[in-house]
Amino acid sequence: MSCCPKSTAESCCPTPTDSSCCPKPTDSSESCCPKPTDSSESCCPKPTDSSCCPKPTDSDIASGVKDYYGKVLKSKDDLLTPACKTPVTSIPKNVRDVMSQIHDEVVSKYYGCGICVPPCLTNMNVVDLGSGSGRDCYVLSKLVGQQGSVIGVDITDEQLSVANKYVDYHTKKFGFDKPNVRFLKGFIEDLQKVGIEDNSIDIIISNCVVNLCEDKRKVMNEIYRILKYGGEMYFSDVYCDRQLPESVQKHQLLWNECVSGALFWEDLNKFAIDLGFEVPRIYSAHTFEISKPELKEVVGDARFISVIYRLFKLDKSKRESGNKQVTYKGGMEGCEDNLKLDYKLNFPTGTPVSIDDVTWNIIHQSRLNDFFDSKKAPCCAAVDKVEVENPFVVVEREGFTKAAGSCC
Repeated sequence: MSCCPKSTAESCCPTPTDSSCCPKPTDSSESCCPKPTDSSESCCPKPTDSSCCPKPTDSDIASGVKDYYGKVLKSKDDLLTPACKTPVTSIPKNVRDVMSQIHDEVVSKYYGCGICVPPCLTNMNVVDLGSGSGRDCYVLSKLVGQQGSVIGVDITDEQLSVANKYVDYHTKKFGFDKPNVRFLKGFIEDLQKVGIEDNSIDIIISNCVVNLCEDKRKVMNEIYRILKYGGEMYFSDVYCDRQLPESVQKHQLLWNECVSGALFWEDLNKFAIDLGFEVPRIYSAHTFEISKPELKEVVGDARFISVIYRLFKLDKSKRESGNKQVTYKGGMEGCEDNLKLDYKLNFPTGTPVSIDDVTWNIIHQSRLNDFFDSKKAPCCAAVDKVEVENPFVVVEREGFTKAAGSCC
């Protein structure tokens, strides 16, 4: 086995010969990827995908992601898979109107899946994990208003530079007296290090970023720590129909493309419930396929899906039991006629809907409560019980079409 195998990106040393720039170790105990000699330093770059080297460490993965999103990608057209081009949900008019006001450079440097903006944002404190060039943060900035706040967290200097460049531009564009958005450099696995306190955030969003982190359980821990009771994590990400083998996870290019770091969908649900979140609710989902033959060969028959999940953190001591009949009163910007809670539960304005106690506690403890009237459900009312659902089955059953093309 060569110490410098051919990668998906051609190198100047794809197939070492006996006198190659990647000399064979003289000691059998040495690594198959020895440190290059001075004469070979330039022609034998560190492999960026599958090789005989061990699985990258956290810092190796983070470094690869930073370089990819900071230096390699120039626009979303440079992405090689549909994972970050997936239109996960339709965009409400009020959100589209704000998006039209975002600076062109911020939009062009953004690489997320669609847009992750939940309803009911006025005066909320919001965090965007993996905020990139700041597009979603600036949309949120307008929607939360002058009395709300938005924090974007990212590790890529180039992306943060673009985001920070337009703080004053958007403050003036939105007619605010002072900025309500700020961008912090840091890892989303350690939000304490960037100064985000326990139980301080109303809403967290993330747009196809959690899969880029190796320690996803640690990310979920941090999300739970900083959310207030009644708070929500509203995020899109890529999931797989199985636990991917290490050989796939080693592939740095596919990791950068939000594929080889995809969680098995069952693991996401387990992590969330074990931490104390309510059962994750699927808001929307679309499958996609890896079409490039050289990348398809790596993932084999594994299937992938882009999902928006809603995770709610509730105070268990304040739970109420019993089914409820609730009526959405309207008045929420962007949801004047209907409020969608998940892919199958809608609340048309003025129409009584019976729900189970799990859904009632989410409404009652969250920012949604003021928009509903409630009473005990009729004893004969049929309600859907909330349970963990396989998103692949949901897509097939509901007839959601496969996504294609760019998200924006």
